[in-house]
Amino acid sequence: MSKRDEKLEIVKIDGIDSLVAESVKLIKYARNLASKQVNLIQLLTYYTLGNWIVTVEQGGKERASYGKKVLENLSQKLNAEFERGFSVRNLRNARQFYLTYKDRIRQTPFAELDEQKRQTMFAEMEKQSPFSLPWSHYLQLMRIENVDERTFYEIEATRENWSIRTLQRQYNSSYYERLALSRDKDGVKALAVKGNEITRATDIIKQPTILEFLGLEEREKYVESDLESAIIDKLQKFLLEMGKGYLFEARQKRFTFDEDNYYADLIFYNRLLRCYVIIDLKTEKLTHQDLGQMQMYVNYYDRYVKLEDENPTVGILLCREKNDALVEITLPENANIYASEYKLYLPDKKMLQQKLKEWLAEEGVDEDEV
Repeated sequence: MSKRDEKLEIVKIDGIDSLVAESVKLIKYARNLASKQVNLIQLLTYYTLGNWIVTVEQGGKERASYGKKVLENLSQKLNAEFERGFSVRNLRNARQFYLTYKDRIRQTPFAELDEQKRQTMFAEMEKQSPFSLPWSHYLQLMRIENVDERTFYEIEATRENWSIRTLQRQYNSSYYERLALSRDKDGVKALAVKGNEITRATDIIKQPTILEFLGLEEREKYVESDLESAIIDKLQKFLLEMGKGYLFEARQKRFTFDEDNYYADLIFYNRLLRCYVIIDLKTEKLTHQDLGQMQMYVNYYDRYVKLEDENPTVGILLCREKNDALVEITLPENANIYASEYKLYLPDKKMLQQKLKEWLAEEGVDEDEV
């Protein structure tokens, strides 16, 4: 018996139910493993083709006057050999893939193009893949010019196992800019290195919060119950927008003081911060009464609900129009209460990018440092 055979775990199966359950697990595991290997081979194939187009056929120049003709000729010959899959567009994407990530793989394997060298390179890459996402994700990532922003989305998509639709939605909703605008300059730098790590209450705040998935029309008047019901109907998407670690607990949570009843709109628990998060929805301009009410909710949970080893409760007011000066003057510095405007439509990405650029300039941060 080989060492490989000795590592196989023999599972004792009793009955048809166990047989089905174990069979499903096995097939899912095998398909997942095969999918990862196929994806890695596809990525390395495109990367290598891109390298050859740029380094070998174009003499290392990123753009050549005869570049288009080279791609057309290569496309014709490859499609004649393999029937389909190598259009000029696909080859152009392969070229761009290499140019975008050319520093990720050491260049030594490309110095010699013999068969043995290529096999060595693919074997090395299988041991420790330089790419963690499917090709469809990299097609989206390559369109992002800002290197830090691109790296952030790659980290988050890998860590959170985002589908391509989720990646596109997060990019279109300016997830990176909104997180960056709610952090200090060190926090902005960390986004491109570590992604969105949740270690303190401010890490879960976005400016603004985007609720376009609710499908509500932008209009002057909404009552809070309309917004709340829409959120509950699309709870999974709302949790994705709010961020990592959220568990839903209750809606319209009742608080009773001296026979008076109060109702908090939404109660969540964040397992990463190990604390309760109370969200109140405000469809009008934020007032000091709203802040005082949230302070009461937070105090109640801190004193009567949270356990000793849990962290202080966080209060978030999702409002149509926030007022930072009002929040600052009304609440103590350690209140752990935050206001975030909500938008029922996708934001203007260029506007947020410009806003982030202006904020960095005010903070004295060189864009090249971020």
